[in-house]
Amino acid sequence: MKNSLIQKYNVPGPRYTSYPTVPYWNEADFLYQNWIDSLKKTFVETNSKEGISLYIHLPFCESLCTFCGCNKRITKNHSVEHPYIAAVLKEWILYCKILGEKPQIKEIHLGGGTPTFFSPKNLEDLINGIFCYATKAKDYEFSFEGHPNNTTHEHLKKLYDLGFRRVSFGVQDYSEKVQKAIHREQPFHNVAKVTFWAREIGYTSIGHDIIFGLPFQEIEDVIDTIEKTKSLQPDRLAFYSYAHVPWIKGNGQRGFKDDDIPKDLEKKMLYQIGKELLLDNGYYEVGMDHFALETDSLYDAFKNGELHRNFMGYSSSKTQLMIGLGVSSISDSWYSFAQNEKNIEDYYQVLEWDKLPIFRGHLLTDEDLVIRKHILNIMCQFETSWENKQDYFEEIPEVLTQLQEMEKDGLLLIANNSIQVTESGKPHIRNICMAFDLHLKRKAPETELFSMII
Repeated sequence: MKNSLIQKYNVPGPRYTSYPTVPYWNEADFLYQNWIDSLKKTFVETNSKEGISLYIHLPFCESLCTFCGCNKRITKNHSVEHPYIAAVLKEWILYCKILGEKPQIKEIHLGGGTPTFFSPKNLEDLINGIFCYATKAKDYEFSFEGHPNNTTHEHLKKLYDLGFRRVSFGVQDYSEKVQKAIHREQPFHNVAKVTFWAREIGYTSIGHDIIFGLPFQEIEDVIDTIEKTKSLQPDRLAFYSYAHVPWIKGNGQRGFKDDDIPKDLEKKMLYQIGKELLLDNGYYEVGMDHFALETDSLYDAFKNGELHRNFMGYSSSKTQLMIGLGVSSISDSWYSFAQNEKNIEDYYQVLEWDKLPIFRGHLLTDEDLVIRKHILNIMCQFETSWENKQDYFEEIPEVLTQLQEMEKDGLLLIANNSIQVTESGKPHIRNICMAFDLHLKRKAPETELFSMII
């Protein structure tokens, strides 16, 4: 893509893990009881048919990775494990009392932080504690994030025995210089070891996360990382753009200078070279930033129009109700969002009062639900349509003006009240989604909120 187009479209923008995005939640009109009512409504409508999803946030890490903007607590003190798991299980029991009957769990995802900070025994206690009050839905899918440096064979075997069949390992980049800059030093043989263990044990989907645009990263680094990745043949890959957000408190993104980070055309080249290599090695692009082999369930979901995206990322199945457990976790009833306390001590305190540890949320309006559908369509299927009356909204003419400009630049095609993203437009999915984002249009951010799109 020409440098002029990169400059044109390289603007700050949301990643659209939700719509509306968190900064545009209407917190003032959200009440605790709103979430309870919405939760129960969706549970009654969907539990017997599709089940629910659980995201469990495990926030502890032994060291700080300076590329990371996630909610975490840095400590080498493993005595924090047991009280945290006890708190998560108490939160789950509170939810089950509200729901009134045993949930069918379709998906579980353990994220962080570093889930493998926790011992295999404590993770076993967590999952067994969850299923004291729940059952497994048909065709359930359980997954977790593993750190290659501390994931043991026992971790993998224990979670496999508990029903986990998918694991993702954070690779980022294999360059020693880049690893040192982001404080994530892990040799290739650590990643190879855990990948081979997982395959030997029987995991059916092994994922690697790679990031482009990291400090000091060059084209040769991306090529080397993907060549090494090719030798391990993970079933799916996330190829993320580094989100530089140094203004977020506690994210540690000050271990390098801004001048050390690839920008604009240089960063674009890292993406293009990396994507070409992935496609050449048999991976298919499925949604924004994600690639999968045709044998992986994520590819099947994309091909069959069933790919879904929520706060856990891309998923091969959809549940309308997703409950987030643990500090900072976000829950989604489809009609409402609710986020837990972000500070661990506050999280513990609210649970002591026998209340769900929610500190903010948003009730989706009818307009929000329509826009959310379009953004999900674009991110999951690279197309959307407003041909049906219920998918049309008043601002479509204004949106079309923006889309026509993007069509001139080759990012998409407009036809019959619908759009389809072109190959050139796939790196600009977030730009296309922003054209539909009415909250963002009505109130532009006054301070730094979002990372640059490219």
